[in-house]
Amino acid sequence: MSKAVLCDIDGVVLQDNNLIDGADRFVHGLLEKEIPLVFLTNYPSQTPADLQNRFASVGMNVPASCFYTSAMATAAFLEKQAGRKAFVIGEGALTHELYGIGFTITDIDPDFVVVGETRAFNWDMIRKAAWFILQGARFIATNPDVAGPKGHPACGALCAPIERITGKKPFYIGKPNAWMIRAALNSVDAHSENSVIIGDNMRTDILAGVQAGIETILVLTGVGGQTDRDEFPFRPNRIYKGVAEIDEI
Repeated sequence: MSKAVLCDIDGVVLQDNNLIDGADRFVHGLLEKEIPLVFLTNYPSQTPADLQNRFASVGMNVPASCFYTSAMATAAFLEKQAGRKAFVIGEGALTHELYGIGFTITDIDPDFVVVGETRAFNWDMIRKAAWFILQGARFIATNPDVAGPKGHPACGALCAPIERITGKKPFYIGKPNAWMIRAALNSVDAHSENSVIIGDNMRTDILAGVQAGIETILVLTGVGGQTDRDEFPFRPNRIYKGVAEIDEI
C-alpha cells in the first residue's frame, strides 16, 4: 500500500507563484499512481478552489479535494467544541468554513474569538477581540506564522496585540500543531503510521510531522536551504535538494 503524502505548498511546489523545477512532474506522478495526496497550507484565506486555480496557473491539474488549509482544520477543531458563536478576524474562506459547521459569526456574546489573516486588520478588531476574551471567549487562531512573503503580517502578528492586552495566548491550529496533521489525514482516511510529510520548514512542516509521529522529508528549496538544522533537537527522516529528487515515497 502506498503512503499518504502530505505536502507543503510554498517553498516546496511553488515559489512566489512560480513553479519550482520538477515539482509538476513529481505532483502529476503521485496523482497518476493514485497515491493519497494532500497539500497542506497554513494560509487560511484561500479556499481549495482558489488553490486549485493557483496550481492551474502554472500548468498543474490538481483536484480541489487535494487541498487542506488551516481554516479547514480550525473548523474541524471547533466542530468538536461546545459553543457555536464566534467573533472572527479573517477573510471569507475562514468564515465559509465556520458557516459550514453551523457557526454564527457575531460580535454579540461570542463563545470564541477566531483569528485568521486579513489585510483589513484595525483598532476596532483588536478592541473587540480583547474585550470578548477578557469576558471569557476562547481564543483560537488558524496558524502561528507571524510573517508571509515580503514581510506581510500573518496570523501570529495579528494575535500579538490581543495577547498583550489580555495576557492570554491563542490555541494555534495550524502547523506545527499535530491537530492539523491529524485532521488532514482524516480527510483522506489515512493514518500516521503509513504517511509522510514533505516540507521546507523545520519549525512548521518537520516539527508537525515529528509531533504527529509520521515520516518527514525536508527539501532544501524555500527556507529549507537557509535553515541551520543543528539548532533543532530533531531531524527529518530524509533530506532532498527538491521534490524532483525524491525517488521513492
